Amino acid sequence: MTAKQNDRQKQAQLLRVFRKVHRLTGAFLFVFFFFVSISGLLLGWKKHTGGVILPKTQKGTSTDFKTWLPLDTLTSLAEAALVAEVSPEVGHKLDRIDVRQSKGILKFTFKDNFWEVQLDGATGEVLSVALRRSDFFENVHDGTVLDTFFGTSNGELKLIYSTTMGVALLVFTITGFWLWYGPKQMRKNKKRVAVS
Repeated sequence: MTAKQNDRQKQAQLLRVFRKVHRLTGAFLFVFFFFVSISGLLLGWKKHTGGVILPKTQKGTSTDFKTWLPLDTLTSLAEAALVAEVSPEVGHKLDRIDVRQSKGILKFTFKDNFWEVQLDGATGEVLSVALRRSDFFENVHDGTVLDTFFGTSNGELKLIYSTTMGVALLVFTITGFWLWYGPKQMRKNKKRVAVS
């Protein structure tokens, strides 16, 4: 066996290994790839769904902070609006406040649910109480939903999930490239052998 034939045989063997790794990774992680791709697609479109995935940002009466109500007053109004509009049993422990000065509003989001309350910063008027479905899709996309489902507190399942999906994507990229490039390289080598 010549050195060129030996090289060609090694390339063919490497190609078979990459094909097997590519196929097994895809089969093993199919369900996760499905959820990551669908949730990523929905997150990409969240601002273009007419408020279905992400509530539309409303507009307040003033962008001047000096005219705005105190933050503790606005927080109390947001919590009261959530309870009144959704249910007295809904969790209203505050997660974060998104201040949109240019719009004159504040967005209040809560822990343990996906509700959002938008208030006019100056008047405290409730402008919107709506579900943030995008937060759920984000939790699916990054694996937070696993920690929530299994009750883990340190985000370890999210870390495992994110690492697995990142490594799998890298493996798919490398093996996919080789599955495309390897046969081209083998055909080139075959032509060289035929010419010589």
